[in-house]
Parts: sequence; structure tokens; C-alpha cells
Amino acid sequence: MISLLTFLYWTAWIITFVGYFPTIKDLWQWKPSANLSSYWMRTFTMFITFLYALLVNGDIMFIVVAWLQLLACMLIFLLRLKVV
Repeated sequence: MISLLTFLYWTAWIITFVGYFPTIKDLWQWKPSANLSSYWMRTFTMFITFLYALLVNGDIMFIVVAWLQLLACMLIFLLRLKVV
């Protein structure tokens, strides 16, 4: 059961992460497709999530997933700032 949940967690995370690609692509091409305030909030909450994963939870899989999602949110936020 644990291996199934681990597999499903990684699968869900990959689907979530791939969902960032269209927004990143649009912003890379100077199309303002991301709401700046939404991605500021997402970046902030992912930062808190990453700190929790790193300092409290300690699960390496959770740390990696939180870190990569934080990087994706930061990239979208910074690209959106550039497009403004």
C-alpha cells in the first residue's frame, strides 16, 4: 500500500509540475498569462511549504517536491515581472 501511495504521489506531482509549462512558455514569449498577485501568493506559500518540509517533516520526497514547485512558482513570478 505504501509503494502505491508513493507512486501515486510522484505521478500527481509530475502532472502538477507539467501544468506549469504552458504558463512558463507563454511568459517566455512575452505573453502575460499569469496573474502576478496569484503567483506572488503561490510563491510565498510554496516557500513556507518548503521550509516545513525541510525543517519539520524531513521526508526527502516531500522536500524535493516542495523545492521544485517553489522553483517553478518563482520562475513564473519572475518572468511575469519581466513581462509587465
